[in-house]
Amino acid sequence: MRQYDDPVEVRRGEAEDPDQFLWRGRLWKVRAVVAHWVETGPWWQGTTAPERGGTTTDLVAERELWRVEAGRGLQVAETGSHGGTQTTYGVFDLSFDWTDGHWQLVGCQD
Repeated sequence: MRQYDDPVEVRRGEAEDPDQFLWRGRLWKVRAVVAHWVETGPWWQGTTAPERGGTTTDLVAERELWRVEAGRGLQVAETGSHGGTQTTYGVFDLSFDWTDGHWQLVGCQD
């Protein structure tokens, strides 16, 4: 899976899962949610003694991730250079950061 850190616009469906997203000027329609999980902040990097010059980490900082299978827009098949049909879809990791309310595309396997 290739790693990215690209901002995306996401429209959620009725179940609040990603339904569509706009990435690099292209609309992708979510066909299936493969996985969904929540990651917390890096608690191991903080200390609980800021008076000793340490820093604290916000343990409630979370980001929610979805691994989705998505196809481009409404048309998911294109004619390839060899006259065949090439399906245009991939598996994407989308992240929603609760601290700033922004969506990111963090991974792609196509």
